[in-house]
Amino acid sequence: MDYGVCDPAGEISVQHRAIKILLAGGFGVGKTTLVGAVSEIKPLRTEEPLTEGSLRADNVAGIEGKATTTVAMDFGRISLRRDLVLYLFGTPGQQRFWFMWDELAIGALGAVVLADTRRLASSFAAIDYFERRQIPFIVALNCFDGARRYDVEDVRMALDLEPGLPIISCDARSKQSAKEVLIALVEHVLATTTEQPVSGLA
Repeated sequence: MDYGVCDPAGEISVQHRAIKILLAGGFGVGKTTLVGAVSEIKPLRTEEPLTEGSLRADNVAGIEGKATTTVAMDFGRISLRRDLVLYLFGTPGQQRFWFMWDELAIGALGAVVLADTRRLASSFAAIDYFERRQIPFIVALNCFDGARRYDVEDVRMALDLEPGLPIISCDARSKQSAKEVLIALVEHVLATTTEQPVSGLA
């Protein structure tokens, strides 16, 4: 989308372009953390405490210390240039909130599937979602403290990913690492859509 910014004289000064990116993945993989690390504004969060009912419905194996969960979305903003702004939408991870993904995906340039190598199976739903809708995506492996590191090709095989699909390691707590993830996604989108219009960049 294009939009303008008013200067003090009341004139439209700069035309901006907006890029929409989704951040998806399983429950507790670090989506809220990554949005908070990279956003230049205070991120919008829709976190609620985990209740006894939530704990019965959601698989918290491996993340027993998690106390809150995203129930709608996370939202952050990054200015890439004076005339180019990136909007980052983090999707809820639990299955009962997946109905929101279709709305969040409208107009998206691409997506990052954030994965935890200790619980790779939680990534399958997001990967399947973007593959079925032909939305470009990459996989970012969130390197949790104490978690075993795996060779990228072993992860590719475990997730049944195409040979050319980027898989990168990251630390969701690090602003620089989060930026590198988003840059990798944009580069992947540009490389795979050179002959096609990019719907998320107006």
